[in-house]
Parts: sequence; C-alpha cells; structure tokens
Amino acid sequence: MASGLLLPLSPLPPKSLYSVRPRFLSSRFPSYLFFSNRNRSISFNAASLSSLPELQSTLVDIFQASPPTWKSAIGSNLLIFILGSPILATGLSISGIGAAFLLGSLTWRAFGSSGFLLVASYFLLGTAATKLKITQKEAMGVAEKRGGRRGPGSVIGSGTAGCVCALLTIFGIGGETFAGLWQLGFVASFCTKLSDTASSEIGKAYGKTAYLVTNFEVVPRGTEGAVSVEGTIAGFFASILLSTVAYYLGEVDIPQAVICVVASQIANFVESYIGAVLQDKEDFQWLNNDAVNVINITTGTFLAVLIQLVLLRSGNQ
Repeated sequence: MASGLLLPLSPLPPKSLYSVRPRFLSSRFPSYLFFSNRNRSISFNAASLSSLPELQSTLVDIFQASPPTWKSAIGSNLLIFILGSPILATGLSISGIGAAFLLGSLTWRAFGSSGFLLVASYFLLGTAATKLKITQKEAMGVAEKRGGRRGPGSVIGSGTAGCVCALLTIFGIGGETFAGLWQLGFVASFCTKLSDTASSEIGKAYGKTAYLVTNFEVVPRGTEGAVSVEGTIAGFFASILLSTVAYYLGEVDIPQAVICVVASQIANFVESYIGAVLQDKEDFQWLNNDAVNVINITTGTFLAVLIQLVLLRSGNQ
C-alpha cells in the first residue's frame, strides 16, 4: 500500500504509465485535457455520421428535382464538376471549365439530367477525337492549341445554339407546342458539333488524302474547307452515335434522331464550303474557327427544327 503511494515519486514509473500520456504531450497539457478533447472528437464524429443520411437525402433531392430548378441545376453541376475535375482538365482550360459550368447549369435547368448527360457524352467523345494522335497533329501544325484543351471561345462557340434552345425552353417560348422543337434543336446542335469535331480530328489523324470541297483539288491535311473520306465517314457515324445516345436518354424519338443526323451532315458541308471560300480571306479575318463553329452549329440546329416543322405540317394535311 505504501509502495503504491510512492509510485508517482518513483524515478522510473512502470511502463503502463507511459501509455497514459502520448509522447507529444508535455507537463503543460495534463492527461485529462487529452482525454477530454478525444471525447469531444468522438462526439463530433458521431454527430457527423448521424448527419450523413440527411446530407445524402439532400443530394438525392437536388439530383432528382422535377421539374429542374436553378438550385438543382447549379448544385448538381457543382458536385459533378468537382468530382470530375481531373477529366475536365484533360479537355478544357481553366477558363474553358468555367464556361462549361455555365453551359452545364443552363442545360440541366432546361432539360434535366438527361440533357446534361448528352452534353457530357459529347464532351467525352469530342475530347477523345481531339486527343487522337495529338503528337502527330502537333508535328504537322494542325493540332488544337494547348495540347487539345479547348478554351472558353470554343466552349461558347460549341454551345451557343444549344444555349438558345435551352433559354427558349426555360422561358416557355411557344408553349408546349414548341417545347419538343427546342429540345430537338438542342440535340441537333451537339450532333452537328460532334460530327464536325470527329470529321476534322480523325481526318487529320488518319485521312490519306484531303480534298477542297469547292473543286475537289488535293490539298494538305488541315486546310480550311478540306475534307477526307476517312473524316467524312467518322463524322457521319459520330452524329449517329450521339443521336442514338439522345434517343436512349429520351431526348428524341427515332425519326427525330434521323433528322439530327441529316441536319448535321448538311451543316458540316456548309461549314466546309464557308471555310474554303471565305475563311482566311482578306476581308474575312474575323471569320475564325470559333465564328465558323457558331455558323455550323446554328445551321444544323435551324435545319433540324425546320425539317421537323415541315414534316409536322405535311402530316397534318
């Protein structure tokens, strides 16, 4: 009993006492403070774990909000962009990611998660085509700048027509009668852009011979207004692929998917013709790739809506 009272004064306390206080604690921080803080930490962790179901429920509500709201659109995009930032950084510059966030939020607000997934599919497929044989393209001087990472100009050029369709949907222009037309135009805009990207990038990577679209003169790969057999076929199948994705997402039906493919191919021919005749000419220095992209995609969007209107009117007669 006496020896027990003398234990704290012993020059070499038993090893069991060393385990009471960790090495990083000095005499200024008594053991009871350490245990008290640990208890608080345990309580805090328990409280955090108890709030996880509530957080999960909130996230599910944001993702599944129907009809979509600005809160659900911005919240969903914020979470997706944070989680997907490593993938986004491979295909977009920092400012390009900012522009893509605005496009994604607007898309989600207008067309919900299915519209967003369509744009995401376009981004992944377009980035893959752009990165294809990027070293070879850089050596030829025909690769996209920044190692294929697109900036805000490219994002805005690619999404202008789609954003217009999204805004028309959000504000209910034309009511229910035109809602399907705006959705069709939205899908057609990205089918047109993906077809253009695939035909250009795969043509530069694998095209054996490039022809100027105006007179079919053989020109170097990457020449504005030039087309190749390989690139044209790739662009055609790219539009089929994305329109099929849109069909399975419920954005369009089969006849509308066919309309998107047809409109995209006509628009791409128009773009090639403009590139051959006007781009890089003295009086058209303003007509850069981003401007031509806007014209191309707007043409595809307009044609899809026009074809659908003609078919609807002919069906009602």
